[in-house]
Amino acid sequence: MLARFRRLLNRFFSQSSTINNEPLNRVSLIVIILIDIFILVNVFTGLDDIGRWHLSPSQAYPCYAEWKDYRTQTTQDKDYEILQRSLPDDFRGQPGFQQTYQQTGQGHLGSISATCLNYAAAKDQLNTAENQQRLKVITQKQTKINALEQANRTIRAQYDSTLLEKIAGQSRDQSINAVEAEKAKQTLEQNNRTIATLKSDVADLKKELLAKPESAAFIATLQNDEQFKTVEAGYQQADFWYPSIQFVFQALFLLPLLLAAFVVNKFAQRKGYGLVALISWHLLVIFFIPLIFKVFEFLQVGVLFQFFVNVLTTLLSGLLFLVSYLYILLIPLIGFGIIKFFQRIVFNPKGQAATRVQRSRCIRCAKSIRHHDHYCPHCGYDQYMECQNCHELTYKHLPHCKQCGHVQAFDQV
Repeated sequence: MLARFRRLLNRFFSQSSTINNEPLNRVSLIVIILIDIFILVNVFTGLDDIGRWHLSPSQAYPCYAEWKDYRTQTTQDKDYEILQRSLPDDFRGQPGFQQTYQQTGQGHLGSISATCLNYAAAKDQLNTAENQQRLKVITQKQTKINALEQANRTIRAQYDSTLLEKIAGQSRDQSINAVEAEKAKQTLEQNNRTIATLKSDVADLKKELLAKPESAAFIATLQNDEQFKTVEAGYQQADFWYPSIQFVFQALFLLPLLLAAFVVNKFAQRKGYGLVALISWHLLVIFFIPLIFKVFEFLQVGVLFQFFVNVLTTLLSGLLFLVSYLYILLIPLIGFGIIKFFQRIVFNPKGQAATRVQRSRCIRCAKSIRHHDHYCPHCGYDQYMECQNCHELTYKHLPHCKQCGHVQAFDQV
């Protein structure tokens, strides 16, 4: 098995670095490698672009994250906080939330959730000049409150130090603080009164903002359980299928490239176009690399993975680390199946040998040879083996002896 793998590997590198069985010079090899890198980068770029063609779950349900965050919050001011986030600083000339959602869907497959569009329309109703001015005033007053509270913290630090100095019997001239204890106390009391007044004003302004009809309508939308459950179910379903949709589109992007490279490679081999065969072979390998990556990526995050996670979560109460054991077993089995498929179906030596013998070509490299040549002058491969029945020479890899017609039980490679 190891010897066969080594022969396949040597054949792969030989086919990747020779033209008509002649090795490439270093300059040509470097050019081929640079072409490979350029094409590989563009293939991955194309895969990324086509993978984004369909709307992602967050694009199809743009309101879900914000809506869910609101419903999980337990803070007392969560209604005001979401209204504050829903009012942009400068709304003049800026598109509304509904228009932004709709623009996200342009040029993509899929559609924006109708519930999220209604949600965005409710947010757009909040964006009035009156609400903007009220929010601006609240922000200004809150800034003053923060500044006064910071000033109070500074004064308290100085006030405590001054008291210690007074207790120690130091004179005022020797104090390291400029603030006297009595004056500090008066300033603190005045600041506290101002802070209390500002906080009262802020609370009144918040109540006014929340009492506005458009605000009440938006909060009612946020608290509508039925609408949220509809959005949540749609988002979870989209999140479940999105990796599979991406994989399908990316596979559709790669399959024509693989097919074209395969057809050109076979045609070039039959016609003996060495350079075309080499380049098409490199393209075939280059196109297979991202396909393999995407297959494994799909197996890791796609429908199959989600199915196993759900089953294990149900049966084993969340012991998800067992998925790793399952994949350690599953991935090699899938790889083994892929190898067997290509060995037996796509690159089956028997199927290739039958066609090449009929066209007087080498069984191994498919170059033209004379009908009775025992060895290929291009690659040196022996075309014949001894029949087990009549002991005459017959073609390798063909099911019957050309001399006596006896079935060949094995191939001598």
